Amino acid sequence: MADAASRLTTLAEELLGGPLPVRLRAWDGSEAGPAGGPVLIVRDRRALRRMIWKPGELGLARAWVAGDLDVEGDLYEALDRLSGLLWERPEETRSLLDAVRDPKLRAAARSLLRLAGPLPPPRPPAEEVRGRSGNRHTRRRDKQAISHHYDVGNDFYALVLGPSMVYSCAYWTEGGTLEDAQRDKLDLIARKLNLKEGDRLLDVGCGWGSMALHAAREYGARVVGVTLSREQAAFARKRIADEGLTDRVEIRVQDYRDVPDGPYDAISSIGMAEHVGEVRYREYADTLYGLLKPGGRLLNHQISRRPEPDEATYEIDPFIDAYVFPDGELAPMGRTLSTLEAAGFEVRDVEAIREHYALTLRRWVANLERDWHRAVGLTSPGRARIWRLYMAASAVSFERNRIGVNQFLAVRTPVSGKSDTALRTRVWNERT
Repeated sequence: MADAASRLTTLAEELLGGPLPVRLRAWDGSEAGPAGGPVLIVRDRRALRRMIWKPGELGLARAWVAGDLDVEGDLYEALDRLSGLLWERPEETRSLLDAVRDPKLRAAARSLLRLAGPLPPPRPPAEEVRGRSGNRHTRRRDKQAISHHYDVGNDFYALVLGPSMVYSCAYWTEGGTLEDAQRDKLDLIARKLNLKEGDRLLDVGCGWGSMALHAAREYGARVVGVTLSREQAAFARKRIADEGLTDRVEIRVQDYRDVPDGPYDAISSIGMAEHVGEVRYREYADTLYGLLKPGGRLLNHQISRRPEPDEATYEIDPFIDAYVFPDGELAPMGRTLSTLEAAGFEVRDVEAIREHYALTLRRWVANLERDWHRAVGLTSPGRARIWRLYMAASAVSFERNRIGVNQFLAVRTPVSGKSDTALRTRVWNERT
């Protein structure tokens, strides 16, 4: 088994049809590939068995979560170099099984099988989602998916997110801190919604209560926040009580489709629509439209993806689906806008802020890495590894324009056509 790295590099390049962009270190200590950059470490032959039995991203994810794969050096640089192999290759070249079907590559595939060692494959890591029941995006299954992602532990989220406890893209200015940027994001949303003393705000997917608290404390709004996570709700209620705002803010464990007490003056939906799913997105838009009074405003803050040449080929990212956001789906920005319009909304403003999310994610990764041992103790080694990879890879995806994030300001414009929207909603840079 001497010099496993050279053998593995040669086989991988034959199967992938190009050179590996990072150096590789194998379980026997051997190395191969370009020097001077990050090193992809294959700690155990189990990693190969995982990738053979689950070709593509899911096999790689299982190897990473289990600790069979690792990166030495700059993780962002490694992901950036590997993105051409992992995410930006033509669809027909992404699967190892496709390569195995090519007679010219079968010999390489057989050599890879011998190098992988005894079969069958290892069991999936314990952190992989299991037991999903029912059709996607039913109330029961949505609740299971939300619990998998958000009921990891409030202390873990506090470590990653920092004191703001805001789990969505911040809004940055030069030299600001993460807390500054998250406060500015919440205030931006409040100003776009034109919140005033006594306004009723519904915060859909309220998380740990940060938007609800900001709206009540800074603008005098009366807020209802809904979440499907009991851990989030308990945390938010304590924060509200500690600030003496229980007379202005109510947190419910409730599906947004079951909110009975509209109409509201305004609705904020911040990083929640990604959980809704394509089959339910029109229902989501219709429900929020029905919960607003005429003239009321919706601020929908949502991650988007680039449109596919053939939208029928879109698939949920396997790593995200299995380990991070079960059943989460991203829509192109244009589809979100069209759906809001079809529900009756007048979309008055769309602000694209994808670079802001890359900055936010890099700060979250830094928080996690700075307190790594405590993060592992609060969850598990696998869970901490999931979050490090997910956030770092997402940062690279935002930077490379594979995904974006947008704020849609929409109005339930009354029959009169009076939207009460300023003639100029934003100020752009002046010419110099």
